[in-house]
Amino acid sequence: MNNSLITKETFYFLKDLAQNNNKEWFSEHKATFKKHEADVKSFYQQLQDLLNTHDEIEKMKMFRIYRDVRFSKDKTPYKTHLAGSFSRLGARLRGGYYLHIKPGGSFVATGFWAPNKEDLFRIRKELEMDAAEFRKVINGRGFKSVWGELQGDGVKTAPKGFDKEHPDIDLIKKKQFIFVRNFSDKEVLSENFINEVNESFKAIRPYFDLMSDILTTNLNGESLLD
Repeated sequence: MNNSLITKETFYFLKDLAQNNNKEWFSEHKATFKKHEADVKSFYQQLQDLLNTHDEIEKMKMFRIYRDVRFSKDKTPYKTHLAGSFSRLGARLRGGYYLHIKPGGSFVATGFWAPNKEDLFRIRKELEMDAAEFRKVINGRGFKSVWGELQGDGVKTAPKGFDKEHPDIDLIKKKQFIFVRNFSDKEVLSENFINEVNESFKAIRPYFDLMSDILTTNLNGESLLD
């Protein structure tokens, strides 16, 4: 299989855009942008094919280059990165994958960025009842060598209805349950990058399997799916 590659030319364009983040410059270079966007989209589509060899992806989404500046102090009109996400299939499989391409700031992320109210409560109740399996998964040697520590924002003390003295309050406080892996420009531009990303995402599977099990059952372990 011929791998699609992220190229130095795409990085050069994104660097130029960062230096010329205005509508006039972008309009003059829009055709060039469209070419780079198409190349990167091809990379994402090929990555989706690889993901589907070990997971079930419902959809891939490339994010638009245009920034929503309505509620931002930063009024520059364009993002200086390219990004896309992959959603796992339906209610049975939970979580998703994200790839962010930016000179000096490329990374992959996975997990649960903004769980809805019901899912967040269910995760917290599971951790309140018994966090041993969760800790075993995220502290596994092979897992940790790829993904490092669990990340994500949390509340300051304890969520309403939970004991702030609970031994697993460090996990219960979290509002996000995500993992991030950073890549250097050299790594992104290498021929093996697509395989490194795919293998990283493959390594998250024990975590996804556990979270899918939690989010599709009640506290008695009974399935919530039809």
